[in-house]
Amino acid sequence: MEWLERNIIEPGKLPLLLALVSFVLTFLITRMITRLIRAGKGPFRNISGSGGVHVHHVVPGVVLTIAGGFGAVAGGQHGFGSALAAVIFGIGAGLVLDEFALVLHLADVYWSPAGRQSVEMVVLTAALVGLLLIGFSPLGVNDLSEDQQQNRAAVIANIVVNFAFALIALFKGKVRLAVLGVIVPLVALVAAVRLARPGSPWAKRFYRRRPRARARSGLRAYHHDRRWAGPRRAFQDWLGGTPDPEPTRTLERR
Repeated sequence: MEWLERNIIEPGKLPLLLALVSFVLTFLITRMITRLIRAGKGPFRNISGSGGVHVHHVVPGVVLTIAGGFGAVAGGQHGFGSALAAVIFGIGAGLVLDEFALVLHLADVYWSPAGRQSVEMVVLTAALVGLLLIGFSPLGVNDLSEDQQQNRAAVIANIVVNFAFALIALFKGKVRLAVLGVIVPLVALVAAVRLARPGSPWAKRFYRRRPRARARSGLRAYHHDRRWAGPRRAFQDWLGGTPDPEPTRTLERR
């Protein structure tokens, strides 16, 4: 492990690397198993507790995340203990985020269209951790020069400004760009200056008496979703499995 820190990655980042690898592998293996269970193939079956209650894998995921998190705090950044805690935490986080949509909706939406939110959250989390691993610092602090790093006022100002951009992007309904902008400052800036999405808090507050801005916002969102929604869903279905088709609704005759 010490050889890895000396020759492969930056010192102190081995636990982060182990957590990321175990997180991604856990998600991929879990999706493979759940797809086999769904297809009725292989030796795997759903686990049920007393009373026939289906035990979702988010339950052991929470336990492992807590154990790994406290183990990491107690073990520091070096040694076998910290590496083991990072692996346990990554496995637990992978199990939890694989059922993120279930926790969000408080319903078993794993194989429904809403279940794509779990895949999206896993991809976003892996991307953000990967950016941290290769050297990006939250809120753009890594972009400061040595003189600026010695100036606490400049550091604080940089953090506040970038956080403001990310917050504006969030209120404009651009959640993915807001989260990514916390790591990559330019992303937050671009998202903050562009039009808000329809239905976002920003649009409801500032576009209420601006019909032209409201119309442009709706048109831009329509073209964006038409261009990217299909490929994004196709990638999510390839990675996590195709959701069950939604039941056809019929109108009742009175």
